[in-house]
Amino acid sequence: MTKQRIQLLDNVFLTYVPADKFKTDFLSAQFITPLRAETAGLNALLPAVLQRGTAEYPDMQRLSAALDLLYGANVEHSVRKRGENQLWGFVATCVDDAFLPGGDQLLEPLTDILGQLICRPVLENGTLSPAYVASERTNLIDAIRSAINEKRTFASRRLLEEMCRGEAYGLSHIGDEASVAAITPEALTAHYHQAIAQSRLELYYCGRAEMQRVEDAFRAAFRDLPRCGGVPLAAAQPHPVRETPQVIREQMDVTQGKLCVGYSVDTDDKEAVVVMNTMFGATSNSKLFLNVREKLSLCYYASSTYHRAKNMITVASGIEFQNYQKALDEITAQLTAMQSGSWEDWELTAVRSSLSNGHRSIFDSASQLEDFYMGQIATGRDDDPEKLLEAALAVTPERIRAAANAVKLDTIYFLTGKEATNP
Repeated sequence: MTKQRIQLLDNVFLTYVPADKFKTDFLSAQFITPLRAETAGLNALLPAVLQRGTAEYPDMQRLSAALDLLYGANVEHSVRKRGENQLWGFVATCVDDAFLPGGDQLLEPLTDILGQLICRPVLENGTLSPAYVASERTNLIDAIRSAINEKRTFASRRLLEEMCRGEAYGLSHIGDEASVAAITPEALTAHYHQAIAQSRLELYYCGRAEMQRVEDAFRAAFRDLPRCGGVPLAAAQPHPVRETPQVIREQMDVTQGKLCVGYSVDTDDKEAVVVMNTMFGATSNSKLFLNVREKLSLCYYASSTYHRAKNMITVASGIEFQNYQKALDEITAQLTAMQSGSWEDWELTAVRSSLSNGHRSIFDSASQLEDFYMGQIATGRDDDPEKLLEAALAVTPERIRAAANAVKLDTIYFLTGKEATNP
């Protein structure tokens, strides 16, 4: 599987990934722009509105009927954050031609629908449909409000907001309620024209079709895409080391505490940090899981995540309110064990096995492949999954200890109950 990447138009690129193992083709059209507070909500709302119809298929019923004629092809809008950039657009799937009767071909008509959704939306007197804008604005506000209902995700997001206050990485990829509520059809239309003309567009294909055919299909589908200058992507800036760690406590009507801890990582040896974090808390064989959760029963869950673009590690855990200090101390103790090299041979073997399985699983899903390559592009990297795995497997115990000693406490966030006594 050898990917190719070419430039189709000014600031428009195509990534082609040939794959014979899937029975479906996977297509993607993603605009990538710097994540900003003033545009996050606009970019999150825009693809939802555009998906409501095109000039040729002006409502969801007719658009769905057109997709049904393509053997049930599917198109969905997407909004993501990768590094300090926001990605918005559409992903689409269809049955590969090799499995269709009578020589039917779906690549070209499905690609054309993608082009229509972006270049030829439903307009009323030159403005995006007010009814569609109002409906999808309500849906987006509901999604923003509902985020608080999943306390595990909410606490992790609050940690990032506080830890990265003043940095784009601390922003939500779907915006905030106040800014979304203020979006008018006129404002969204103005943003639409500017965004599709100036933002980088990344096109993607994974399937069996030949490269030239895919290139021709995308060129035809996006022939009407306006191009006017270009907004450069935001380079991911490492999170600065905080001199004095901060502690944030919030109270809500919850029955389980959420303890989240953020660390800055002051090293450029990111492969070593990947291995170190996997042993620390990224798997069910990690120190956090086996000790803090299983052995000591201090947490309902405990895991860590490495934010490579920002060189940060975050820990998420669910605890009883009264176990705050015990859980925090034990999380710290496990990091100290990593720093001193206190681990068994089987732990490193388990880490390497987990990394091997995780990297290779990328190739088992067309959507995971797309997400991997889009993430690479958005963060200014051009890594190959196999080479990343080779680099991780080559990390020595000495490099793991050095990476662990580069981890510095930055922020502690504790979500506790309203009636709980503060620890």
